[in-house]
Amino acid sequence: YAFKDINPQAPFHVLVVHKEHIKNIDELNEKNRSIISDIFLAIHKIAQQEKLDKGYRVIINNGPAAGQVIWHLHVHILAGKDDLGPMLAQ
Repeated sequence: YAFKDINPQAPFHVLVVHKEHIKNIDELNEKNRSIISDIFLAIHKIAQQEKLDKGYRVIINNGPAAGQVIWHLHVHILAGKDDLGPMLAQ
């Protein structure tokens, strides 16, 4: 699934969520490893459909110290600016 973030941090900010529930990357294993490839294939498809040819950022917040507040693995796609700025806030 993919949908617009309710609090966008860039002109284009979409979340990609797999239908199978796992809390975060720490719950990936041999049996469910296709989740991450499914998510990244979806990101590739979205980037093509939305013509994000100038570039885009892919973010996974994994755990409380990384800012994860939704306990279902999801990936942020951010784009739509000529420069998204530094990877981390200064």
